[in-house]
Amino acid sequence: MRLSLEQVEHVAKLAQLALTGEEKALYAEQLSSILEYAQRLQQVDTDAIPPTASVLPLQNVMREDEVQPSLPHDAAMLNAPIQEDGYFGVPVVLEGDG
Repeated sequence: MRLSLEQVEHVAKLAQLALTGEEKALYAEQLSSILEYAQRLQQVDTDAIPPTASVLPLQNVMREDEVQPSLPHDAAMLNAPIQEDGYFGVPVVLEGDG
């Protein structure tokens, strides 16, 4: 499937891209190649292949929980731009009666 320059200009407009004439010609060629490859993939017979979410076997990569020392409070508060009574302070986002 070959894309015309008008189609490339339309896609560029949707993506809010300002393209030069050279870029339009280049992208028309590149996008056309991608679409042609996708068409070739559509011709592959996949009837005997069951649908799957992943071709790789599922395995849990989580480690066991282990108690470890955490960051000391003073070290955690060092880069806090706002501190209030030993806690992180945050700007008020919503005000009102609740």
